[in-house]
Order: sequence, then C-alpha cells, then structure tokens
Amino acid sequence: QVQLVESGGGQVQPGGSLTRSCVGSGFTFRSFPVSWYRQAPGEERVLVAGIGSTIGTTPGRLNYSDSVVGRFTISRDDALATAYLQMNSLKPEDTGVYYCNRGFGTYVWPGPWGQGTQVTVSS
Repeated sequence: QVQLVESGGGQVQPGGSLTRSCVGSGFTFRSFPVSWYRQAPGEERVLVAGIGSTIGTTPGRLNYSDSVVGRFTISRDDALATAYLQMNSLKPEDTGVYYCNRGFGTYVWPGPWGQGTQVTVSS
C-alpha cells in the first residue's frame, strides 16, 4: 500500500526556518518524483516544490513555485525513502497544511494523500 507520511510542521516567526520530512513506503521510492504541496485555509492545494526521480532522463530535476524560489530547497535520500523540504526566510503567506505526494509539475500519481502537517508563520 502506497503511503507518504509528513513530519516537521510547527509554528515559527517570520524569517525563521523549518525542515519538513516525507517518508514513502509501499513503492520503489527512487523511481518516482516527489513534490510538496501547500493548502492554506479556504484555498486550493498548490504545488510548492518538486524533485524528479533518481532514474530516467533528467534525474533529480527540480521545480519550485515562484513564491519560494531562493527560500525553499527540496532534496531526497533514496536510501531512507525520504524527501525533505528546507524552508528558510519564512513568511506569513507560507502558512498552511503541507503535504507530500508522488508528483511533478501538474501531474500527481493516483493514490491517497497523507494527513499533512501544519506550518504556521506568525509573530
């Protein structure tokens, strides 16, 4: 059974940092791209950052939304079946529930979403 579990949420002041982790199971982790998504209250879920699979023609390809370029960094450790999102210089507009899933760009692989974890940026 495909499963992705997020951790590392919390509350932080503007300008602070957080690191998120996403552990995958039930599939060959290195064969799939992984992306992070954010859903703010009353809004749709949006793509934040993505990293391509380790195999294929463009291994480890990166994709960031314009709002996080230069502040967030996505990475992966296939040995641990884990993807990370390092979030620096956090802003109040980064607040929301963060999810990870198998996906890149506009495509998300069929399967369940995890519970997500809350990130709150507030003074």
